Amino acid sequence: MAQRTPLFDAHLAANGKIVDFAGWEMPINYGSQIKEHEAVRGDAGMFDVSHMTAVDVRGERATEFFQKLIGNDVAKLGFEGKALYSGMLNEAGGVIDDLIVYKTSWGYRVVVNAGTTDKDLAWMAPIAESFHVELTPRRDLAMIAVQGPNAIAKAQAARPAAAELIAGLQVFQGLPMGDWFFARTGYTGEDGLEISMPAAEAIPFWNALIAAGVAPAGLGARDTLRLEAGMNLYGNEMDDNTSPLAAGMGWTIAWEPASRDFVGRSVVEKEKAARAAGGALLKQVGLVYEGKGVLRGHMKVVAESGEGEITSGTFSPSLQVSIAMARVPLAVKVGDTVQVDVRGTLQPARVVKMPFVRNGKKVYE
Repeated sequence: MAQRTPLFDAHLAANGKIVDFAGWEMPINYGSQIKEHEAVRGDAGMFDVSHMTAVDVRGERATEFFQKLIGNDVAKLGFEGKALYSGMLNEAGGVIDDLIVYKTSWGYRVVVNAGTTDKDLAWMAPIAESFHVELTPRRDLAMIAVQGPNAIAKAQAARPAAAELIAGLQVFQGLPMGDWFFARTGYTGEDGLEISMPAAEAIPFWNALIAAGVAPAGLGARDTLRLEAGMNLYGNEMDDNTSPLAAGMGWTIAWEPASRDFVGRSVVEKEKAARAAGGALLKQVGLVYEGKGVLRGHMKVVAESGEGEITSGTFSPSLQVSIAMARVPLAVKVGDTVQVDVRGTLQPARVVKMPFVRNGKKVYE
């Protein structure tokens, strides 16, 4: 049976079209995916992300635990609330999940994906036990992402008691206020917040955001926004069999100190060396296609140096062209033209550096 978030009744009240998403009944849109996308790019929109799971981590060796668990290094988090993005790798160097870790007054808070929560917790548990740390999944919380150029101001209007705290947040920082947690993070390429609160307070806050002029937005707009922003989606750009280097996540790996033996390090280090030597490996790039049809996941990409595949593709509402994220041979360069199999015909697409859109503006060349 599909699960429902604490905001399910609010989605019905807003005429949300409900679909199954990773075992959750979630809104794909509220009538117009395009209008919801444009609201986030031009003003402020909000998403129910309560299906994601926050896990609080406590213990004297919590820092050591994360230094073993993930590719990035939490020792870089120099002050309370500072956050980092990382992959959690398996022994073969594949990505179990991508996640955000916040440094908190009690230790750390990590937010993991909905569809991988059970797998993540099962993987984390024995490692946590070895470092004598406590994992507390916060299933008592709801989470709302408010995104867009006016998101900060409108969230402050909807929650005036937290206005000062929100105003002081740095990008990629999250701080608690009582049972609430305000993080200046997001998945759209716009400024904004991801706000956690007790489940019982979610619908009143959702309605306060609507009163402040924030538009409800569904999974459809969330996907086109994240793709324009060049942000990975678990299960598309990465999975248990894909390395972070092939998924464009090499920047999230902290290689120093060399003594930090995070899970999967030896395998990914060997791959890094093979890439430096020009081995027959794949990398992530962006594609722009201006022909007829739309680029979609699993379409074949053909280059002079070999073949690859699109991992995510869509028609970009902001750019009015088709865009995609793809894995292609290492020899492919930004500015090259590759061929994409669009409905059985090879069509030219241009290789670009991502993101495609940031803060509402085209940024690729």
